[in-house]
Amino acid sequence: QVQLVESGGGLVQSGGSLRLSCAASGRTFSSYTMAWFRQAPGKEREFVAAISWISGNTYYADSVKGRFTISRDNAKNTVYLQMNSLKPEDTADYYCAAALRATISSVETERKYDYWGQGTQVTVSS
Repeated sequence: QVQLVESGGGLVQSGGSLRLSCAASGRTFSSYTMAWFRQAPGKEREFVAAISWISGNTYYADSVKGRFTISRDNAKNTVYLQMNSLKPEDTADYYCAAALRATISSVETERKYDYWGQGTQVTVSS
């Protein structure tokens, strides 16, 4: 059974940092694209960042470029999202997702993702 389990969310002040983790299990993810999405209260879920597990290529939403970094640890089967210079508008539930057939042109498309975690809450106070 495939499981994606997020952790690391919490409350942080504006300008602070958090590191989210996504522990993946249940299959080999070496051919997958792993991503983070987020959903703020009253808004639609949006793409944040993605990484190709096999190549390490990364992709970011414009809103987080230069502040967030996505990475992976092959030995631990874990994907991370390092979030720096956090802003109140980063407040959201953050979800980890895995896609077998995402491409550069579709990496931001939710329906391309096959598996999702339960989410972890991030609150940034002003």
